[in-house]
Amino acid sequence: MRKLRAAAVDLGAGSCRLSLGEWDDSGGRLQLVHRFANGPVSRGGHLYWDLERLENGIDAGLRACAQIAQSQGGSGAGAIDALGVTGWAVDYVRLGPDQRPLADPFCYRDPRTETAIEEVSALIPRERLYGLTGIQFIRINTLYQLWADRRDGVPAGVGWLNIPESQLHRLTGRAPETAVAEYTNATHTQLLAVETGEWCDEIFERTGLDRRAAPRIVAPGTPLGRLRGELVAGEALAPLAGTEVIAPACHDTAAAVAGIPETSGDWAFISSGTWSLVGTVLDRPCTTPAALAANLTNEGGVGGTIRFLKNVTGLWLLEECLRTWEAAGRRWTTADLIAACQSRPASQAVFNVDRAELMLPGDMPSKINRALIAAGRAPLPSAPDAADAAPEVAAAIFASLAARYGEVVRALASACGRRFRRIYMLGGGSQNAVLNRLVERATGLEVVRGPVESATIGNLAVQFATLENGRAEAATVAAWAERLSAGVRAGATIG
Repeated sequence: MRKLRAAAVDLGAGSCRLSLGEWDDSGGRLQLVHRFANGPVSRGGHLYWDLERLENGIDAGLRACAQIAQSQGGSGAGAIDALGVTGWAVDYVRLGPDQRPLADPFCYRDPRTETAIEEVSALIPRERLYGLTGIQFIRINTLYQLWADRRDGVPAGVGWLNIPESQLHRLTGRAPETAVAEYTNATHTQLLAVETGEWCDEIFERTGLDRRAAPRIVAPGTPLGRLRGELVAGEALAPLAGTEVIAPACHDTAAAVAGIPETSGDWAFISSGTWSLVGTVLDRPCTTPAALAANLTNEGGVGGTIRFLKNVTGLWLLEECLRTWEAAGRRWTTADLIAACQSRPASQAVFNVDRAELMLPGDMPSKINRALIAAGRAPLPSAPDAADAAPEVAAAIFASLAARYGEVVRALASACGRRFRRIYMLGGGSQNAVLNRLVERATGLEVVRGPVESATIGNLAVQFATLENGRAEAATVAAWAERLSAGVRAGATIG
């Protein structure tokens, strides 16, 4: 097999990374090339994503990938064969007639959608909407954001692209035909018909949204054309000259699950980061009354599979606490707090991590205390200079997350009739030994720690499967994930 080399862009709500993946007869290698911070910005009472910061960070990472590939040489004078972009779902960029962004996109945490579920439910009953889409009711979904746009006066016909696809569109020169919605990301909009995998006309009609503004849907592994546009115009970036831009599994959780080298059906997963996604993989959607009652969601996976899961508020809780404490002059790191919790007994200060107030930024320690009081428990010390305050709050967060994971895993097993034997912990949270221990206790399952790079591995596995066979079938992607994971386990990861 010829040497393959691909760049993987992974956009996160708090941190973004670009990696270079390679495969040849000696095995697979994964190199972290560039990382940059991300986060919502507040302007005029709303939360937005800084699109220029995202694009500059992506471009800087791709230039660094090109320089590394050039220095390594090899086939095609160090060519990078392909690149793909994954990221968080639901948020989107509005496009003008020239295919360029009209403004920075809203962040899903913006409060403008707080009443949107009730407003849309008055037009489409919840049972009907769930039967059409199989998607959980959570106010961040694209449906509710587009509804808020329409309610607030945005013309319904203005086109939109989810954020990962907006970057694929930009990197291929903004041609209208490259404005797409990749299937795994499109399912998360709550606008896709669960049985057909196409946009659901009934939802568009009943909510007054314009079906013509929605991009065409493509499968994971769809090539979109060569890298073009501002990044390569006038620059000496030879390794990127012939790079094929591929829509991988654009939803980062879909990519992370595709990065699990497992084909049996007796496992669940937790993708643990700013959000936690707790689920399993099915061959068919599950839209039973039990699934609706538990508000479980059917999102698209690679090869036509279904990720049957639930969103759970994740390490955002700790991230916001760290920001609050730092603003008050007390700096902790996540690693510090994990270490401080290692020898502690499991906290009994368990609260509802999915309480609506906890989704919003600002003074998270005080919000957690309100959640504890609502649960009939004593509040924790919240002053940043109080002795042992931060470790106590961290221990409560870890115990509460694990308890919620256990509830969701049991709901999943009951709804889809499966008996799980193990659970894969993916993403940055997989390195949290305290949380892993609590999850084993809360679920009764063996915890298998997946790589931090699971979304990147899944991104690359889809790209390599496409380069090899022209399409990304589930079995081929799983085989590539195993090869790349073996390289990571063997230490062939730099950075």
